[in-house]
Amino acid sequence: MKDYVRVGLIGFGKQGSHYVRMFIEHRLFSRFRLTAIADTCPQKLQWIKDNIGPEIECFDSAEAMLSSGKIDACIITTPHPMHPEHVIMCLQHGIHVLCDKPAGVHILQVQQMNREAEKHPDLVFSIMFNQRTNCAYRKLKSIIETEEYGKVRRISWTINNWYRSRYYYDSFDWRGIWKGSFGGTIMDQCPHQVDLWQWMFGMPDKVTCRMGFGSHHDIEVEDEVSAIMEYKDGCIGTFNASTSVPNGQNTLEVNLDAANIRIRGNSVFVEKFCMPEAKWQQSPRGIYEKMDVAPEVEIPTDGKNAQHKGVIEAWINRILGKGEGSNDGKDGLASVMLSNAMYMSAFTGKSVSLPLDGQEYYNELMKKVKASKSKPPVKDPLAPVRETFQIKDPKQVEAYFGIVERV
Repeated sequence: MKDYVRVGLIGFGKQGSHYVRMFIEHRLFSRFRLTAIADTCPQKLQWIKDNIGPEIECFDSAEAMLSSGKIDACIITTPHPMHPEHVIMCLQHGIHVLCDKPAGVHILQVQQMNREAEKHPDLVFSIMFNQRTNCAYRKLKSIIETEEYGKVRRISWTINNWYRSRYYYDSFDWRGIWKGSFGGTIMDQCPHQVDLWQWMFGMPDKVTCRMGFGSHHDIEVEDEVSAIMEYKDGCIGTFNASTSVPNGQNTLEVNLDAANIRIRGNSVFVEKFCMPEAKWQQSPRGIYEKMDVAPEVEIPTDGKNAQHKGVIEAWINRILGKGEGSNDGKDGLASVMLSNAMYMSAFTGKSVSLPLDGQEYYNELMKKVKASKSKPPVKDPLAPVRETFQIKDPKQVEAYFGIVERV
């Protein structure tokens, strides 16, 4: 086996150009060679040739690139509804695949994708769960699993730091409409937090959700979300998100039997109780007497936050047979099911039990898609690419491909 992987990219929009810029600016991955990009937009392919260079071969379709023999592995950065079909294409062509989040937009297509993945155990299929690499969330997950402070009793997560302007929704003709993005805040901005929720706390048994559809933007999909997650053991969680709050914050608080845990940025803080709350309330106390709680202190973590780089390195190393750290792409189903449950509750105005029936949700989703109105084509399809792909020093491009050629 050769000691490097030839990688292709399907989709060169804002996210795809972000990946390529990351590879070049940081000279990532000595065992990684970006050799091809596929996109259906002729202007983007020409831009790649003019601004990146002839070292990357351009294809006007995913099929053409996957059949070319030019790549061993592929990264998917197309619009979310297309993720499963492109993953399936890669697997059927014998190509290892890393899919950007989310795994898909509805349960049925992700289940189909996972069935195909089961047929190819020799191929490495991963999803960009980059927030799982954050030291704060890994520490919290460990605390919960070890029950260091008892069981989780309540969760409160407010995610208001995904502010989006009108320009964001106007930058692509598929954004902000049901037939294009199949969702808004939950599907576009918060799939990370939805995934982290089920990864750290497990899947709830019941979801009740309300959404504001186009509350503060001229869009069809949601820009405001409030959900209640209920668990059979009595734990209740609230999940609130918005793309309409300038300078909004991302705050997570978890109340356990014997402590409160808070995450701010990449740091974890704890308030320890003098005893478990259930024991305190059973002993004789004054009517308004409060439990002694230690001052909040920061919990040490390993400080590591590898993000995209860590996920890609683990995927590449697994392909080369040099590690087992990559995630299983089939795990993407759980977060898609949770997001679908939130939408289903908002669509119907009723609480939804999990697991959710994929066909029932698909039927409700298609009602939205059928009534959705198309947007006019964007005037400048290269605007998001130029905005994202800002290499300060053109010599970095030459240096990157020089390094690649010496691999």
